[in-house]
Amino acid sequence: MSKPMKIFVAESEDHVSGTLVMPNDSTCLLVLGHGAGAGMHHPFMESIAAKLSDVGVATLRYQFPYMEKDRRRPDSRATLLATVRAAVKVANDQVGPLPLFAGGKSMGGRMTSLAASEAVLPGVQGIVFVGFPLHPVGKPSTSRGDHLDAIALPILFLQGTRDRLADLDLLRPVCDRLGERATLHIVDKADHSFHVLKRSGRTDDEVLKELAEQIRVWST
Repeated sequence: MSKPMKIFVAESEDHVSGTLVMPNDSTCLLVLGHGAGAGMHHPFMESIAAKLSDVGVATLRYQFPYMEKDRRRPDSRATLLATVRAAVKVANDQVGPLPLFAGGKSMGGRMTSLAASEAVLPGVQGIVFVGFPLHPVGKPSTSRGDHLDAIALPILFLQGTRDRLADLDLLRPVCDRLGERATLHIVDKADHSFHVLKRSGRTDDEVLKELAEQIRVWST
């Protein structure tokens, strides 16, 4: 089942679009935010939602207000975090007895964890990063991961070895610091978009299936 939704964001006093994909055999619901440069209808977002549905993971994808209005510049931090909270609120109305998780691709995941570090996200049992943007390209740092210490939830990191926004030599110590709360799954030869080169012997579709299966296993 795929169901369009409207999500009210108090900070922007506007509604944004959402899409709920709920397979008949759903084991959990994942609230899934998009990356900075592409909205919830980007092929990656639609494909990962489809692959998750195939393994029984329901998703609620949603737009941030700037993307809803076809703007290139992301909203203020306050608006982004308010949007995460609004999407989680809607998900709670839809989830029923299913476990609820939240996260997203790149910026969408980071905004989710920032929101969770400032206040409890009601009902959310864990955070999923589909490519955590630890630092800008060419500017290695771990400061974007400092807020993760304040989150008392399990966290799943899905990261590619060619991801230029997350040097694994820097990300591994962040995960080690979080201890048992953190699970790091590394996708060999994948970049930040989880694209793999032909010489890897794998296809992007196979990588998406791997991501979906890892989320399914981790969330059960």
